[in-house]
Amino acid sequence: MSGLTPTRVVLVGGGYVTLHAYATLLRRVRREVRHGRIEIVVISPDHSHRFHGFTGELLAGMIAPSRVATPLVDILPRARIIRGSVVRIDRAARTVAHTDDDAGTTHVLAFDHLVLGTGSREPLSSVEGLAAHGTALRNPGEITALAQRLAADPTSPAVVIGGGIAGAELATAIADRGNPVTLVHGHDTIAAEWAGHPRLLAHTHRQLAAAGVDVRTGVRASRVTGSAVELSDGTLLPCRHVVATLGERPVEIPGLDDLRDATGRLSTRDDLSVADGIWAAGDAADVAHPVTGAPIPANALWAIKGGDHIGRAIGRALSGRQPRRFGYRGLGRAAAFGRGRAISELYGIGFTGGLAWMLRLTFFLRFMPSRRRALGVVGDLMRRPRHASRSVTAPSPAPAAVAAA
Repeated sequence: MSGLTPTRVVLVGGGYVTLHAYATLLRRVRREVRHGRIEIVVISPDHSHRFHGFTGELLAGMIAPSRVATPLVDILPRARIIRGSVVRIDRAARTVAHTDDDAGTTHVLAFDHLVLGTGSREPLSSVEGLAAHGTALRNPGEITALAQRLAADPTSPAVVIGGGIAGAELATAIADRGNPVTLVHGHDTIAAEWAGHPRLLAHTHRQLAAAGVDVRTGVRASRVTGSAVELSDGTLLPCRHVVATLGERPVEIPGLDDLRDATGRLSTRDDLSVADGIWAAGDAADVAHPVTGAPIPANALWAIKGGDHIGRAIGRALSGRQPRRFGYRGLGRAAAFGRGRAISELYGIGFTGGLAWMLRLTFFLRFMPSRRRALGVVGDLMRRPRHASRSVTAPSPAPAAVAAA
């Protein structure tokens, strides 16, 4: 780490992997960064980090849009931030070609270590018209814009396409505003991620029913227009808002194609390296669970822990030590259906209702990148909600929901 040219660590993406890799690495090399011996560069197409944990609360009008977007310059103060996108990686030359959106130019940047936290996007092309007329959960700023449209048009119908946990959460949040909502899911079971927890699965169905969400399973969206969604059975659903929660496809950058698995994710070694000096975590990475060997879930907590590990691994590599294997084993997951209503799984134990909601809230506040924004979320939630709260007592699920559970 001596000489005139600093060691350069390039972090790609502005999500959880980058934030936590940066913070963990900086704790180990702060002096070297301060004296210019190590340079940290972040390349992201979005100038803000988008915290997705409270997306449902944002859509329901329970928190202000400013709570979930934190400028990268505020939380990565020691990094050089480039607003742009990496368009190619040259593994042999150890360079990345990237756009600079602020300057309107393209540059080539050398790296000593490269961290890929490029995340994923919804496969909008799988449904005709969805890219033109739908809102994608993972596209920067689109959910905030949807929240503003819902606030301006509180009775217009909406369709949510995709019935995983995220789809169930967002459908309930929109319904809580008073908007009629239809949840369309091509498979038979809503929130199948909870399939190993029948009680939590049944509770999810009850919450959807209590919110008045019209659930359509076993049928797919085939076409989206500016005024309706056409289903595969010929049904036409008039709507003003369409939300895509269809799962994810990893963002792929040319240059590492031979290192990807069949799904497009980067195959990682047990220390989360993809190749020498190249690391990946989060939705873009195929990471094996350290105990079971199965692919880990694509969610924020695993991205956070992956970023932490990569920060430590690069710190060890810069000091001449071997990185350790990734050993995080998981904690659980959670979903909320309004204030005081949630389901949570912690170390395999399921919780529902107010306790589940508090567990989820505490956990998400802990990992928000800004303490000021975390306090703002608490303040917003303590105020009287803008929309009438529905009864906590939910009706029994429909027979199909009970069968699915």
